[in-house]
Amino acid sequence: MNRIVIVGAGECGARAAFALREKGHEGDITLIGAEPHLPYERPPLSKEGLAGPLEPKFVADAARYQAAGIQVLTDTPVEAIDRDAKTVRLADGRQLSYDRLLLTTGARPRSLPGLSEASPLIRMLRTHADAAAIRSKLAPGKVLAIIGGGFIGLELAGTARKLAADVVLLEGLPRVLSRGVPEEIAAVVAARHRLEGVDIRCNSRIAGIEEREEQVEIRLADGDILVADLVVVGIGAVPNTALAEAAGLAIDNGIAVDETLCTSDPDIFAAGDCCSYPLGHYGGRRIRLEAWRNAQDQGTLAAANLLGAAETIVSVPWFWSDQYDLTLQIAGLADSAVMTVQRDLGDGAFILFHLDASGRLISASGIGTGNAIARDIRLAEMLIAAGKTPDPQALGSIDIKLKALLAA
Repeated sequence: MNRIVIVGAGECGARAAFALREKGHEGDITLIGAEPHLPYERPPLSKEGLAGPLEPKFVADAARYQAAGIQVLTDTPVEAIDRDAKTVRLADGRQLSYDRLLLTTGARPRSLPGLSEASPLIRMLRTHADAAAIRSKLAPGKVLAIIGGGFIGLELAGTARKLAADVVLLEGLPRVLSRGVPEEIAAVVAARHRLEGVDIRCNSRIAGIEEREEQVEIRLADGDILVADLVVVGIGAVPNTALAEAAGLAIDNGIAVDETLCTSDPDIFAAGDCCSYPLGHYGGRRIRLEAWRNAQDQGTLAAANLLGAAETIVSVPWFWSDQYDLTLQIAGLADSAVMTVQRDLGDGAFILFHLDASGRLISASGIGTGNAIARDIRLAEMLIAAGKTPDPQALGSIDIKLKALLAA
C-alpha cells in the first residue's frame, strides 16, 4: 500500500490526503484534480463567496501540501482506470501506478434537455469558474432567473438580492425545498425570500428557453414570458461515475460502496458526492449524500480504510443552509416518519422531531436566526445515532433538556 492515488481534488479528496498522513502513511500520495485550482470549499460559491471578493476558500495552501509530502496535480483530468495493471491514465498521456485508489469525483449539476453548456447567459453553479461567470452578471437592476427551488437556487437568490439584482425563482413543484425539508420549514424560508423581494413562482412549467442578443427569454407553459439577463439552472446534481463505470465497478445511484467505502474492487474506494452507501442507522438503506460535512467525514474514513482499518460508516446525515440571517439544519432522514413533534425555541425558531412507527427518533429539522437551533440539532443527532426512543411530550417541551433525554 505504498502508493495511494486520489482522483478528485475537492473537499473530500483533500481531507483524505491529509488524513492519510495523520494516520501514519509514509508512502506516496498523489491527489489529482481537473480544475486549475488547489482543492477549495464549494458551499461559499452560492453564499458569501459570491457576494464578496471572489476568491476560492482553499482547504489548504500549497505550502501545507508540500510539507505533508502530498503531490497535487491540478488541471489534470483522468481518462481511464486500468484495474488489472493498477494504473490511472491522465489526459496528457501519463500513467500513474497505485496500490490503493480513492475516487472522490463528486457530482455535476443536472441540466435541462437541449440546453447548451457553452452559453454565457444560461449557467449552472458547481465550480469557482461558474461562480465567477455568474458574479459578473449580477448588478443592480439586472434580472436573474433561477430554475429550481432547492438549496443552491435559494442561496443564490439570497446572494443576488444582497447585490441588488432582481430575482425570479421558478420551481416546478408546489413548493420550494421539496426534497428532504419539511413543509413548515420550507414555508418560513419562502416567506423570508418573498419579504426580501424574490419573486417565487411554484408549479412553473417551462415551455422553451431562447437567447436573444444579451438576454434570455423563458416561455412558461401558462403563456407567460420572462426576460432575464442571466439564467441559472439549479435542479439537482448527478454523480460523476463515468470513470468507475468504464472500469467495470458496480454502480447504484453513484459508485456503489460498502459500509467501509470499498467498491466492488478491494483496492479501490470511493467517498463523497460520487458514491452511494448503506446506512446502518436506517436498516442498511442505500443513500447518496451531497453535503459538505459528509465529504469531510467520508474523506477521513476512507483514509483509515485505505490503510486497512475496516471502520464502518456511523455518521448521521446532516445538512445545513444559510438563508439571509436564518440558519436551517437537518439531522437524519425523515421520509419514514409517522409522527412529528414541534419544539418552539422562541423568537420564531423551532425544531421538528420526526419519529418512526417504533417511536425511534430518526430525524430533526430546525430553523432560526443565527445559532438558535445549532445545539439542539447536535443533541438530536446524537439521539438518532444512539437509537433513542424519547418521550414525544419531552421532545416538545422547552423545559426538558435534550441532553437529559440523551442520558436517559
